[in-house]
Amino acid sequence: MSGAAEVLRRLQERGETLAVAESLTGGLVAAELTSVAGASRSFRGSVTAYATSLKRDVLGVDGALLAERGAVDPDVAGAMAAGVRRVLGADWGVSTTGVAGPDAQDGKPVGTVFVAVSGPGGVQNVAELRLNGGRADIRKKSVRSLLELLSGELGENARAQDTEQNGGN
Repeated sequence: MSGAAEVLRRLQERGETLAVAESLTGGLVAAELTSVAGASRSFRGSVTAYATSLKRDVLGVDGALLAERGAVDPDVAGAMAAGVRRVLGADWGVSTTGVAGPDAQDGKPVGTVFVAVSGPGGVQNVAELRLNGGRADIRKKSVRSLLELLSGELGENARAQDTEQNGGN
């Protein structure tokens, strides 16, 4: 089962929804999710916020943070995930931001990527990736890494819910 299919299966089992905020991946995460039949049961939509101003104006990322650190930053990734979750009314929000190349950006080398997950109960997880390859490879690896991060959170979150429901046993 593909990463997207696994994520959507877990979300559907839980009756939860997902929204995506993408920068360097430019819609590839949404395309991967919507390639799975039945995705509409859990996938709410996406915002491709390629321009920094959209990260601020649409997703609610703090303008001072963007001005100080640039768009390729772990806190920006986390704010994007939380912002898209809020804006699109989803249980889970995920995001990608980074440098696919060919040139460095904001003082960050090509292959620097941050992927983030924001979920119920205060779940917030950001992973820093150092990816090799050309632009297309970096973008594909970013999608795969984001889906793996979300899948892990859904698995851990499900185990925590089971423990709570079973009296801590």
